[in-house]
Amino acid sequence: MTVEEYNSAVDLFSDRVYRFVLKNIRDSHKAEDIVQDSYEKLWKNYDSVNFLKVRQYLFSTAYHTLIDRIRKEKRISSTEDMKLMERGHNSQFSDIKEILNQAIEQLPEVQKMVLLLRDYEGYSYKEIAELAALTESQVKVYIYRARVFLKEYIGSIDVLV
Repeated sequence: MTVEEYNSAVDLFSDRVYRFVLKNIRDSHKAEDIVQDSYEKLWKNYDSVNFLKVRQYLFSTAYHTLIDRIRKEKRISSTEDMKLMERGHNSQFSDIKEILNQAIEQLPEVQKMVLLLRDYEGYSYKEIAELAALTESQVKVYIYRARVFLKEYIGSIDVLV
């Protein structure tokens, strides 16, 4: 990859990578740091990365950096008690987006990532499989499981309205 191609990758993909990371961690400063780390790793390996695969490289790098940061934070806060995952939601809410975001936060990281890439970013199953180093079948299964969990978490639509 050349310097011009690197700059082109920044222009083309930085916003999408940022939105993906931000949707997962909901902290703009951490998201910016992760995107910056991803581009730093790309710069360090620019001679070995094919420009045609740069999007896959950036999303994979950002995802793995995100996972590493989450694991590090969990180790730091491991002295706190962990709450059990709540499998139902019966409170009255007027903000459906709030409930959906709470439900998404409860998902395992892999399910959360593939669901966000598919439903929020619009990637195909094949593209997600490449980005996450999974098979298309695994991607479909994770998305299905995530959607089933979301349906169970949200419960009856009557609760939402």
